[in-house]
Amino acid sequence: MQITETSADGLKREIQVVLGAQELTARRDKRIDEIKDTVQIKGFRKGKVPAAHLRKVFGRQLMAEVLQDAVEESSKKALDDREERPAGQPKIDFPEDEKLMETVIDGQADLAYSMSYEIIPKFEVVDFSTIELERLVSDVEGDEIDKAIKQLAERNVSYEAVEEEAAADGYKLKIDFIGRIDGEIFDGGTAEGIELVLGQGGFIPGFEEGLTGAKAGEERKVEVAFPDDYPVDTLKGKAAEFDTKVVEVAKPKEPEINDEFATTLGAENLEKLREMVSQQMEREYAQVSRMKLKRALLDQIDEKHDFELPPSLVESEFQEIWAQLTQRMEQEGRTFSDDDNSEAEQRQEIRDVAERRVRLGLVIGEIGESNKIEVTQDELRQALFQEAQRYPGQAREVYEFYEKTPGAIAQLRAPIFEDKVIDLILEKAQVTEKKVSVEELAKPLDEDESSEGGDGDAEAKDGGA
Repeated sequence: MQITETSADGLKREIQVVLGAQELTARRDKRIDEIKDTVQIKGFRKGKVPAAHLRKVFGRQLMAEVLQDAVEESSKKALDDREERPAGQPKIDFPEDEKLMETVIDGQADLAYSMSYEIIPKFEVVDFSTIELERLVSDVEGDEIDKAIKQLAERNVSYEAVEEEAAADGYKLKIDFIGRIDGEIFDGGTAEGIELVLGQGGFIPGFEEGLTGAKAGEERKVEVAFPDDYPVDTLKGKAAEFDTKVVEVAKPKEPEINDEFATTLGAENLEKLREMVSQQMEREYAQVSRMKLKRALLDQIDEKHDFELPPSLVESEFQEIWAQLTQRMEQEGRTFSDDDNSEAEQRQEIRDVAERRVRLGLVIGEIGESNKIEVTQDELRQALFQEAQRYPGQAREVYEFYEKTPGAIAQLRAPIFEDKVIDLILEKAQVTEKKVSVEELAKPLDEDESSEGGDGDAEAKDGGA
């Protein structure tokens, strides 16, 4: 095998690999020798077919298989010999001359193919001990626990039917109605026994307001207009009248916060409920603290590394983020003219985000590889179990999806891999704690947080090398 570099431009490489005809025919003859005892050809006893006849009958077919295997092996060996890691799948081109390829298959000519690819750059990883970070922490205060339990009580409200009270926000109504547009009853505009809670916005705008102050047994005509973005095309923007009968008015009754209420939530008593709530809040605070610490760490890693990025990886990341942005804008009915930034400005912002993701992914991938960080099967099983729990009653479908979908398991592996790398860095970085208020801890990160940071993409950016 001969390897010749034909082009080197930045991170782009093109090489030519030549596989000699003698090597290829030797591989073919070896395959013939492997099958000779299993081939059955009319006129010959099994295992007694001459090699020359086997070459005549199966030679071209076996040579095609040999070429495929030889190209796969030689392309990998070429990269190994050159100590290069491709940023993506290398592009392999064979000679366009069909007559030449025929002579190669006949074993009479060398096979020369070209391979073009981008390499993952070599760079020096920052000394972790030079990284200085603040871990924001906040204590769970008693009034925060009281507030959380109060919210639990509000979410567990019950309703008591009333005869003479007028409905207000928070009251639950049971209603029958018949809807008309231009005096004609329309499909889907009639129902009986429908329940709604005033103030929750469960119906089209104006409908609940039209029932505010109603009493049980009262009949009202509610006039509304369907929104322009209503999902049913025939109703968009249409004015409608609903002849509505209030069958029942029920007043909200918030449970008293005591031991009895605590037992309805699975606690032995109110004191145990407070402990449970406190522990849950501590976990939530710790998650927020971890998220902010991780973001600060990723910011520093990004700032401390400056190297050329594989254009194909940046472009792929850019296209993925841009597609998500444009899809969201389409769903929301927005265009670039509705935003303060022009399309060109937003494209540049997204490209900056894409470059940050790729840079962080490459650095995290390098750290993980050099420190032999691996994701175990037990960790993957736990992640898959947690993913299945997000879809109650559909666990089998979730498992089948990850079993049959190429690359799906990698999506589970990547965030685990990244978190293990983050933990490794944090062990060696200079991390100090800073007590802050709950309000400061809860202060949101930049709006771009969801689109930055390379979270979960560390392995993907390593080009699979």
